[in-house]
Amino acid sequence: MSEAISGRRRLTRTVVSIALMAAAGALVVGGQPRVQAARIERPAPVDIGSVENFAVLAAATVTNSGASHIIGDLGVSPGTAVTGFPPGTLDGMMHGGDPVATQAQADLNTAYNDAAARTPTAVVSGDLGGLTLAPGVYRSASSLGIAGTLTLDGQGHPHAVFIFQMGSTLITSADARVELVGGAQACNVFWQVGSSATLAANSVIAGDVAADQSITVAAGTSINGRALARGAAVTLDDNAITRADCGPPGTLGISAPPGAVSLGTVPLTSAQVSGLLGTVTVTDTRDIDPAGWITTVSSTAFVSGPSSISPSNASYSPGEVTLTGDDVAPTVTNDPALSVAPGEIVRATGGTGLNSAAWNPRITVTIPAGGIVAGTYSATLTHAVA
Repeated sequence: MSEAISGRRRLTRTVVSIALMAAAGALVVGGQPRVQAARIERPAPVDIGSVENFAVLAAATVTNSGASHIIGDLGVSPGTAVTGFPPGTLDGMMHGGDPVATQAQADLNTAYNDAAARTPTAVVSGDLGGLTLAPGVYRSASSLGIAGTLTLDGQGHPHAVFIFQMGSTLITSADARVELVGGAQACNVFWQVGSSATLAANSVIAGDVAADQSITVAAGTSINGRALARGAAVTLDDNAITRADCGPPGTLGISAPPGAVSLGTVPLTSAQVSGLLGTVTVTDTRDIDPAGWITTVSSTAFVSGPSSISPSNASYSPGEVTLTGDDVAPTVTNDPALSVAPGEIVRATGGTGLNSAAWNPRITVTIPAGGIVAGTYSATLTHAVA
């Protein structure tokens, strides 16, 4: 059974019973994680707002020669002129000086200034060709160039961010390439160009090229990202430009066995009944740093008609926790008495938000002396992760 608690949280209950009889289990799936605030080791992405819909955006004009193909919107503001379509083709909307383009230019200015203000993690200069770079913010006081291949290595993190800040121009040589490896995505690459960008013939560029003035894209060059000029024109010539889209962010979730779980049948004279709930799994794909999480469990009373057993008569032992993915350190709380209030059971610290953990907890119920009648006692355990 699945019950929506809010737009961000879901509950799924697993009934556990003991026959005396008693027991129960349940779980929380998904949920919007509460991320411990703000220390991000890798840079945060640049929020481009409504520019996300655009592949090409200029301030003055967009001009095209040849059979350019644009996937995404094309816009101009405060100018209105777009020429060369056709022969160019557009899989998207054209916005010539309308309110949509005006808002996109405003959002571009915000994004550009955000990128320019980031604290650099490294200083670079000259030609970036031949380098392999990890996620970070790279600053040059003057111009940057790319001759040959620049490799951006996400190091296994699909949300790794690369920001390039330059005081003046970005100029590529013919046949230059920006290659993405290790999970890096073009939507998380941002080129903040202090003046103008010139992308030479047959270059293959990844990321959003945001120039203070103009962008000139020579024949045969492709961009997996965007050409964004906030002060002047974008000039195209037989190009392929596809707006980059990262898709939804990663999530933090928890699952446990669906359906009903029975701990068994024992006589009323028994002191305890014990059994395994089944595998509980936490999956973290948020790809943030640091990325800890905490799981909790709570329980209702074990009830059979008018008779009940307090949840404090039951304990929960996670036992061995199996981890996969990045290097997180688990802390396990074994045999805590259950309660209607959530109690911590497994905590993970460290890591970078790409991991999973699994355990098969043992539930032990102590049968109180006197006042208990025969029957099937059921409770609901609720697992949560944040």
